[in-house]
Amino acid sequence: MTPRRALRRLMTAIAETPAIGIAIAGLLLVASLELAYHNEGQARADKIRSVTVQARILAASLAGPLAFNDQTAIHEYLDALRASPEFNAVGAYDENGRLVDGFSRLSEPLPERNQVAEPIVQGDEIIVTSPVTQNGASLGSVYIGAATERWSRRATRYLGIAIVVVMACLLVAVLTAFYASVSAANRRLQAEIASREEAEEALRQAQKMEAMGQLTGGVAHDFNNLLMVASSGMELLDRTTDPVRRERLKDGIRQAIERGAKLTQQLLTFARRSPLSPEVVEVGERIQALRDLLERSLREDVKVEFEFATGLWPIEVDPSQFDVAVLNIAINARDAMPEGGRIKIAAHNYPAGGSTTRDMVRVSIRDSGAGIAPELMEKVFEPFFTTKSVGSGTGLGLSQVYGFVRSSGGVVKIESVVGQGTTVFLFFPRSSQTLPRADVQADRLRHAEHDATVLVAEDDEHVAELVAEMLRELGYKSRRGATAAETLRLLEETGPFDLVLSDMIMPGKMNGLELAQEVVRREPGMPVVLMTGYSEAAASAAAEGFPLLVKPYTIEAMGEVLGHALHQ
Repeated sequence: MTPRRALRRLMTAIAETPAIGIAIAGLLLVASLELAYHNEGQARADKIRSVTVQARILAASLAGPLAFNDQTAIHEYLDALRASPEFNAVGAYDENGRLVDGFSRLSEPLPERNQVAEPIVQGDEIIVTSPVTQNGASLGSVYIGAATERWSRRATRYLGIAIVVVMACLLVAVLTAFYASVSAANRRLQAEIASREEAEEALRQAQKMEAMGQLTGGVAHDFNNLLMVASSGMELLDRTTDPVRRERLKDGIRQAIERGAKLTQQLLTFARRSPLSPEVVEVGERIQALRDLLERSLREDVKVEFEFATGLWPIEVDPSQFDVAVLNIAINARDAMPEGGRIKIAAHNYPAGGSTTRDMVRVSIRDSGAGIAPELMEKVFEPFFTTKSVGSGTGLGLSQVYGFVRSSGGVVKIESVVGQGTTVFLFFPRSSQTLPRADVQADRLRHAEHDATVLVAEDDEHVAELVAEMLRELGYKSRRGATAAETLRLLEETGPFDLVLSDMIMPGKMNGLELAQEVVRREPGMPVVLMTGYSEAAASAAAEGFPLLVKPYTIEAMGEVLGHALHQ
């Protein structure tokens, strides 16, 4: 039995007996939370050992300064620990237990006297004391108060694990329900075929059902693999203290998350629900900038030729999605020429008339490969359809091209002759806007000033904390409003602010787009940036001219978008 057939049978069983799916979801959630609870105790014990070792090192270092009452040296040793946010309080005490020097970041000062005792845990703080001795004589003691893992961070870890599991279960549940509806529709279709005279229409519906089945299995398979990498990496991360191995595990988890985000964006683009960030570009210059990347992506036996007409009209597309589309087509062309060959990328103006009612720019990518069989031509843009061997492709390349071109208001066509090669044509509408000047582009790429203050509108507390940390890392100060109403109140009462950063989906009577419009009405010069992972209002936000940060985004992407908004 193939994995895909086994997956379909499992999803059919869950669709017929929902209790099975609920039981699987419950087991996954309980197992994940038990694992997190077990690891918490181990992490606390490791933390106590680490702070104890640090206290002993500090005690050994202070033996000389305490013996000779060298206040300068004592202060320097303690100041070295002040640079680490791990330590809340550090103190040095003489042989009579009196405080000599120290610091405390907490509201409570250091104790005036210190007695050596076993390590203790008080709330969110670990307190460790260690004697300072030399040749058997007691010279004093040291006191270290270090933060344990705070409850908010523990809650975040538990919540993160729960969210991963719940999202996986929800994904399986949604896909199962979808698969059940597809199966029911297919059964109804089969019952109606005998009484229907339009056999061609019935056949097209059956082919659509088959495509949906491939989409369901493909998404579940890919996301299960990514979840396996992330969950295994998190478990192994708690089991090792080797820095090299921990970095390798973190890189693996990070790559799995990035692959999942990329897969989601490709699927949303195919469904025409991925919010694009269009810019006015010149096709020839954009493709020329891809020359190095194309050469690294293709083999040495594949030669690439370029042909660009002079005076190409500008087009308005998402530059990164345009690059991905060209690369996807070029990689498909490479794979169609196992013995090598030529790829020709051309761009020409395509005036209105004939098959088009408006001016277009036509980009063509032609290869000298094996070509595509006529019976496969109608399936090449379907998601997860591929003629490559297992492991050689996901079947999402041309579907991304199709969704991207449609979202850009264009048309994609394909021509192929078996044994001679394939040509893919991308038609993009001519833009009435002019290309931005180089000096304007350079000004937009400058980073924001470090004293800029950002007002964040985000209802999810954990997301808001992460956004605040990212802003702090970029050099911004920030304040947060949990609702649109609270954000407007902060804008009026606690300003000034240099920029408003808002989520698209907000609780209450006002969503993120309406909040942005109200902010601009009250503060016409105030830049507003909106955040979204998926929203029906994303297209409206782009139409209103508000910059978008598409979740999940990196700190570099945040810095670039905020910098652009502040300098426009």
